[in-house]
Parts: sequence; structure tokens; C-alpha cells
Amino acid sequence: DTDLVELLMSAVNCALDTQAVKWKREAAVCVVAASGGYPGDYVCGKLIEGLDKAQQSEGCTVFHAGTRLEHGQAVTDGGRVLAVTGVGADLLEAAARAYSGLGHIKFEGMHARTDIGRRAAGH
Repeated sequence: DTDLVELLMSAVNCALDTQAVKWKREAAVCVVAASGGYPGDYVCGKLIEGLDKAQQSEGCTVFHAGTRLEHGQAVTDGGRVLAVTGVGADLLEAAARAYSGLGHIKFEGMHARTDIGRRAAGH
């Protein structure tokens, strides 16, 4: 998405004041895929699979946090590895999209909460 790239580049260049704020009526839910052992000790360098399929899931965006490229492949490089975000008409749809995208992602020791968005949606 061109708007997202422009916004991210403005953030990198400390120029967010040049961007117009655009609000949407949709809800968003973000689920963190964390390394095994986090928040304590964890091992880095675990191969991350399924990123392409997750990104192709409807209403899902994957943000990298604790990752790095190694020989052209994404591997873990931190405790909070990925932030899988779903956007939908309401919190339930947004959560379903986030968890659908997360379902494609795998790496050794990965763990994530399974209750994100449910309390706010009244479930």
C-alpha cells in the first residue's frame, strides 16, 4: 500500500508532521507471536515460515519486530517476533482476521495469546 509506505518513510525520517491523519471506522486487533521462553531467555535464529500466506490473508498485515534476514530467509531475532494485525468491521471480525493470518505462521517455540480482543468484544 503506497500510503503505508509513505507514512513509514515519514516516521523513519522524523517527518510525521507532513502526513495527514486519516481515520477509519474499522476495528483492529493485534496479536504478538513471541519466541519460546519470552519474556525470559529465548533463542534467536529460528526460521519463520508462512509469512507470505499470512500477508495474503484478507484484512491481515504482519509487522516485523524481532526478525532479521539470514541467507534471504526471515528468522527470529527477539522476544516479540511479529505483530499480526487484523482489520475488520468490528472487533470480532478483526480478531478473526488476525488469528487467521497468525495460523499460517510457524517457527520453533512460537507462542501467542488466544484471547486478544475477546473481552473488549464482550466474549
